[in-house]
Amino acid sequence: MKLLSKNIVWAIGALLVATLLFSAVFETSNSPTPLTIDGLAKKIIAGEVQKIVVRGNELLVDLKDGGKGLARKENEAGFTETLKNYGVSGEALQGVAFEIKDESGFRFWLGVLVPTILPLIVIIAVFWFVFRQAKAGSSQAFNFGRSNLRLFGSFKEKISFKDVAGLHEAKQELEEVVDFLKHPKKFSDMGARIPRGVLLMGSPGTGKTLLARAVAGESGVPFFHISASEFVEMFVGVGAARTRDAFATAKKAAPAILFVDEIDAVGRERGTGLGGGHDEREQTLNQILVEMDGFDRETQVIVLAATNRPDVLDPALLRPGRFDRRVFLDLPDIKDRKDILAIHAKNKPMAEDVNLERIAVRTPGFSGADLANIVNEAAIFAARHDRKKILQADLYESIEKVLLGPERRNRVIVEQEKKITAFHEAGHALVASSLKDADPVHKVSIIARGRAGGYTLKLPIEENRLKTKSQFLADLAVMLGGYVAEQEVFNELTTGASSDLKQASELSRRLVTHYGMSELGPIVFGTGEDAVFLGRELGSHRNYSEEMAAKIDQAVSAFIQAAQQNAKKIISSRRKILDAIAKTLLEKETLEQDEFKTLVDSFKVKPVAFQM
Repeated sequence: MKLLSKNIVWAIGALLVATLLFSAVFETSNSPTPLTIDGLAKKIIAGEVQKIVVRGNELLVDLKDGGKGLARKENEAGFTETLKNYGVSGEALQGVAFEIKDESGFRFWLGVLVPTILPLIVIIAVFWFVFRQAKAGSSQAFNFGRSNLRLFGSFKEKISFKDVAGLHEAKQELEEVVDFLKHPKKFSDMGARIPRGVLLMGSPGTGKTLLARAVAGESGVPFFHISASEFVEMFVGVGAARTRDAFATAKKAAPAILFVDEIDAVGRERGTGLGGGHDEREQTLNQILVEMDGFDRETQVIVLAATNRPDVLDPALLRPGRFDRRVFLDLPDIKDRKDILAIHAKNKPMAEDVNLERIAVRTPGFSGADLANIVNEAAIFAARHDRKKILQADLYESIEKVLLGPERRNRVIVEQEKKITAFHEAGHALVASSLKDADPVHKVSIIARGRAGGYTLKLPIEENRLKTKSQFLADLAVMLGGYVAEQEVFNELTTGASSDLKQASELSRRLVTHYGMSELGPIVFGTGEDAVFLGRELGSHRNYSEEMAAKIDQAVSAFIQAAQQNAKKIISSRRKILDAIAKTLLEKETLEQDEFKTLVDSFKVKPVAFQM
């Protein structure tokens, strides 16, 4: 693209130069009037001609009235003889001044050479352009097997491990790799060998690429980076050639680090039958396996790779000797979230009363990328309202925008639909506040966001890695709270509960088939071994009979019915609280945690346990 743009500029410049040359040669300030010899003779006889300049065969005529004329004479004949033939007498010629000029000079040679040489120059330029394009195409063909390997250093600012919040264990693993490259003798004296590969594994947004950039900033050795998808082409063998070129480039700069992002693009398990027959992808993977741990073991290149799907990688790629270290990146806990928020808020004008710990409490399950997005959305929200500092309310607003989407206050809602939404969300909130094992309610709103007509935000008090059966059952009852409230108040059902029913059905089936929390016992039903090439389960392999399938359906239905009965019991016995919550929502549209807690506590009702 750059080459084409450059050629276009050269072509336009050549045309401009040619235009200027033609203008200099052929244009004059006052264009003379063309005259015939007969017309010139008549003007001489009439005494209208003052001067005639003879330049070769051209006759430049200056008239007494200030005009100019241009005539041409024959090549062989004399000029005066020609005029006499047209009846011009000698006395008439004596009243005219004659001047003879040679045709030599710059203008003469331009007039002769330009019309002759310019077409030849244009033809040569066209051929040069065509051959240059052909040469560029042939060079690209020869470079087809070259990898698009980039050396770190193009980023605007380098980062270090201090700029990465949380991930303490992961940073420790990578700090040892960096130390190995900086001080190899310390490890070689102990008989330790340099790791062949380090695999960064974690959910999207947990900081795999960020850690790789920190390694690049800390290592002090050449750091090459490439995406695994750049190896794969439609032509068989190109990926393997690019792999060889990438490793050869890194070996020349050894000790060095080669970072391969999203390695699952070429490292998926072979022989799966579905998606495993792609010869180009498999040849590329085979070449990576050989380069990492083949016969050539004398290398000081560490391969740093990242993936969010380690379950689909080929076992040969994961064995020791290739990826000796596997670094797991978890989602940040509340302390790490606070530190991540502080890093992203460092260069932004925050109000003095902003409490990042409250934001960290409201964002369980958020990744580092999600938290960065929250701070950025808060800055955009503050700028939109022409504020000079980011307020706590801006951060709260950004959390809900990231979770559910932007507010839709201009959406036209009929009064009946608004009332149904208010009771629906009041049902969720009431059941959540009435069950012992349910998470506390942080906010209830009937303002539409994204596809949701309203929402109830509930978050755990403490962050738990494990979840109990009682907590799952409480969640089921809360999911069905809106459905039951609509049925109880309006004696009618709407489509507003469709998303709740879908989530409740999925959770109930997981309780039975994945978590072993049903009466069927500690058994996992079904596996997700099919269609791993898609990156997700296309369907689960059934390792149970039809009779067991019927029992699974019954167990799933039992969980749903129990959750519905508990929600119905709470809403029926606490109808006054439901009406009060719905009435307040219709008036204010939004209830924050403190307002909601004050409203519910005014009825002095104690939480109850879920009854199966």
